[in-house]
Parts: sequence; structure tokens; C-alpha cells
Amino acid sequence: MREPIRDIGDVRGFTLIELLLVITIISVLAAVVAPRFFGRSQEARIVAARQTIAGTLGLAIDLFEQDTGRYPTSDEGLRALIENPQIANWRGPYLKSATIPPDPWGNPYRYNYPSQLTSSQTLYDIISGGPDSTVGNEDDITNHALFQNEQQYGNTY
Repeated sequence: MREPIRDIGDVRGFTLIELLLVITIISVLAAVVAPRFFGRSQEARIVAARQTIAGTLGLAIDLFEQDTGRYPTSDEGLRALIENPQIANWRGPYLKSATIPPDPWGNPYRYNYPSQLTSSQTLYDIISGGPDSTVGNEDDITNHALFQNEQQYGNTY
């Protein structure tokens, strides 16, 4: 036997109020959850910059110094890690990549020797402008901050 055809008036859908309520709930959840993900992203970038400064670039500069007997000058910069600046005993490249990696915000790392951030004539500076990409303010990430933390809290290696 055939089923009777339903009248279109019998089909129930969502009312406008129900749809607006669902959209509001989703918006509130997104407003609470989204900042947490963005905050983690920023933290991850800061950690990546610290690792690149202390690990990749710091180690490469120290290897350069062991081979040549000196650190790259400010004029030679970090390029001396991948291109021979016509120095005796240069055994580079000291980085695996053919280019100097940018910081996590896409800006070049800054390098100075001798240090302009300390009074030492034997230290060098590696600086990332940090989240705001501006060098010279409180969110800068440098190799000196990492060194000071090691001295203050002890080397955890």
C-alpha cells in the first residue's frame, strides 16, 4: 500500500531564534578558544628564536671561532658562516642551509662583534626583534638573555 504524501506544512525546520542561538554559542566558544591557540603560537615562535640563537647560530659562530681564531666582524656578519670571507683556516660552511635563516617573524637576525649590548669586547650579539620586529625594546631575544638565565639558574644540561 502507498504511504500518504506528507503535507509541506508538517515538515519542521529550525526557527530563526534557534539558528541565532547556535551561532551565538559557537561565537562565544571561538572567542574563548582562539586566543589560547594564538598565545601558544607566539610562545612557540619565541622558543624557536631562542633555539636558533643559542643552538644553530651560536654553535656555528663558536665553530667559526675555533677554526679561525676569531669571531666574524660586524661587517662580515652571519654571512661569514656560509661564505668564506677570505680568512685562513675557514672550514665552513658552518650552517647546513645555503642561507642564514630568518627569525620566526621573517626578519633577519642582527649580529654585532664586539658586543654592543654589553661592555665586553670578547662577546658577540645575536638579536631578534621579537614579536614586534623592532630591535631595542623589551621583547628582543638575544644570546645574552640566554647566557644570563644559565648563570642565574644554573646550566640544566
